[in-house]
Amino acid sequence: MKVSSIVLICTGLFFAGCSANKEFVYFNQNMNEEKIVKEVPDSEYEVEKRFEWKISQGDRVEITVFNQTGSTGGGQLNSLLGTSAQSTFMNRTGTEGKLVPPDGTVRLPLIGKIKISGLTEAEAAEKLTQEYKKYLRNPYVEVKIQNQKLIVLGEVKAPGVVPVTNGTMTLFEALAATGDLTDDAMRTNILILRGDLRHPQVREVDLTDMSRLRLASLILRPNDVVYVQPRYMKAINKEFAEKGQFFNFLNTIMSPFLTYRAIDQSYNIGITTSTGTTR
Repeated sequence: MKVSSIVLICTGLFFAGCSANKEFVYFNQNMNEEKIVKEVPDSEYEVEKRFEWKISQGDRVEITVFNQTGSTGGGQLNSLLGTSAQSTFMNRTGTEGKLVPPDGTVRLPLIGKIKISGLTEAEAAEKLTQEYKKYLRNPYVEVKIQNQKLIVLGEVKAPGVVPVTNGTMTLFEALAATGDLTDDAMRTNILILRGDLRHPQVREVDLTDMSRLRLASLILRPNDVVYVQPRYMKAINKEFAEKGQFFNFLNTIMSPFLTYRAIDQSYNIGITTSTGTTR
């Protein structure tokens, strides 16, 4: 068998087993292109602009209760929970505040156990205010969800968890919070996964085409997953780097054959020169 044939067979076997892109890119397999949302109707976009997160199981909420004393116009707000409790609840790191259990209730001074899941911050504050009016003359309640976040993965400079402090966040804000895109980022189809991760809604955003960008929605909600895919060449380059040992092994095997062939050719050239004939 010729040396070139051996090289071709070995190289063919290498590339036959090369599945760099399928293994390197998240969510690459079994992605139904027909179900990917690329355009958001104006009616749905208007609803997204007015979106308010509703308190649910696992949320941490900051609840501050004040009681206004004195006259209506010049009264003073005193914290019902006390200075230390109020100071603790003001920590917005996601590790403080009251954790909403599976039954959606929280336990508070005076009013005891009360359900707040399924309510927005404003709705929960109003409900608690009405409950405190049974015991206080001029109660004032603030409710803030502390641990709202989304996840940014892939080709950004600092992937990770991004806090959402205003209820929603735009895609540009999320990318800016993670250091912007890397040079290897694929800018034509950034994926946004929303909802149940077993059956998520998948959206695609093309940052390079303004006409398509206008038809997409760049508004992100808490718990969304943003994935910036790498360019295909990065996967191929990584595959070559990981399988560099294969080529070193191939070079080790082929070196004796190539050396023998070179010596054989030199020997044949010498015979041809001395005899004047061609083998």
